[in-house]
Amino acid sequence: MSIRLYDTATQKLRDFVPIIEGRAGIYVCGLTTQGAPHIGHLRFAVAFDILRRWLTLGHGLDVTLIRNVTDIDDKILSKSTEAGARWWPWGYANERATNDALDLLGVLRPTYEPRATGHIPEMQEIMQTLIDKGHAYAATDGSGDVYFDVRSYPAYGELTHQRIEDMEAAADADPRGKHDPRDFALWKGHKAGEPETASWATAFGQGRPGWHLECSAMARKYLGDTFDIHGGGVDLRFPHHENEQAQSRAAGLGFANYWLHNAWVTVSGEKMGKSLGNALLVSEITKVARPIAIRYYLGAAHYRSTIEYHEGSLQMAEAAVERIEGFLRRALANPDAVEGAGEGTMALPFGFVAAMDDDLNVSGALAAIHEAVRAGNTALDEGDEDEAAKLGRQVAAMTEVLGINPFQPQWNSSSGTGADEVMTALGALVMDSIGARAAARAARDFTVADEIRDQLTAAGIAVEDTSSGARWSLARRTDA
Repeated sequence: MSIRLYDTATQKLRDFVPIIEGRAGIYVCGLTTQGAPHIGHLRFAVAFDILRRWLTLGHGLDVTLIRNVTDIDDKILSKSTEAGARWWPWGYANERATNDALDLLGVLRPTYEPRATGHIPEMQEIMQTLIDKGHAYAATDGSGDVYFDVRSYPAYGELTHQRIEDMEAAADADPRGKHDPRDFALWKGHKAGEPETASWATAFGQGRPGWHLECSAMARKYLGDTFDIHGGGVDLRFPHHENEQAQSRAAGLGFANYWLHNAWVTVSGEKMGKSLGNALLVSEITKVARPIAIRYYLGAAHYRSTIEYHEGSLQMAEAAVERIEGFLRRALANPDAVEGAGEGTMALPFGFVAAMDDDLNVSGALAAIHEAVRAGNTALDEGDEDEAAKLGRQVAAMTEVLGINPFQPQWNSSSGTGADEVMTALGALVMDSIGARAAARAARDFTVADEIRDQLTAAGIAVEDTSSGARWSLARRTDA
């Protein structure tokens, strides 16, 4: 493998070498199903979808990607209670809303998508191992809580490069039952007022898992004791990922070899979130922007760079997608039938491959795409259709890696605006008109042929006659 990734744990670029040759295992922390998703929530999914596509399409690896669902949590219980709903249908409704939003953005479904509530035995096994090894203890205050003893594990803090003395207390349970205020909850005893259905039986009494224990158990279940990459948002580095690593390695597991974290989407310099009143719900934003443009926007910056949302962000992304789409329609007789990057890096331009292998430098990869689009349009203007078609195939392959090929099936199946369905219908109508024009020209009825072309031009359709037949594209608007 020639790809280099920035490993958060070591704070440096490292050559990525999967544990098993030809395969890669990735665990990505999914969302807690407390509410409907906004675009800030989904940046992580787009970032790791691009990583998965590159490892698969660019390097031919067999990738197993796990994206968990945290469906039991303090916030879920709190939000559902506020709404007067039961916690489990509340969480499930938001889980479905999240998956619908990810489908809209062309994010590939994970290999497995485990729910925390389905893995209680695996959590209890790790917890008991930690107790047996002296790294965890049951609280003596009768709460039923079980804590990880951070001072029993000398390497605690190595992921985020902190000393225990500099850390804040863990605010996940009553500190009176802890040996050290920074000890974190592996298990939370059932409390008065909580739903009986939100607890499971253990040797310590009824209770539910701590957030960190959930991910350790699910990663081990599906990827084994040691796996390649663990990812998630930068806000998860501490305490969530620090605690995951500590409890897993203290239990004797190798856990993750690489750590990757994506940055936030911000508004006016603040992390996008409902508490700030700046959340852009996917269900709303897809009413004003095509899903492919939203995907382009979320994936255009380097995954470790913050994206600052501002008015006009999505319009710029839409314009970029339209340039790509317009060129592919001009350059390729049937862009829907073009194979993508299945041949690996040999089918992709050197500049694109070099950028993607350099810690997923998507900005450089997009520069390679748009340079190919410019060169391809120039070739068409100069009548070099073969060169344009070659560049068109390269653009299709590159955009497939990034998940923004306008002719990939997901963009033709559903969207929030119905724009793709409109394009499909428009294409059929335009081809009928082009067929009628071709028939008129064959019959040397140039008056009718010119009338058809004029009608298409008036409707905003540009028709270009080539040696392989007429091609059409949407004419660029000059009043925007």
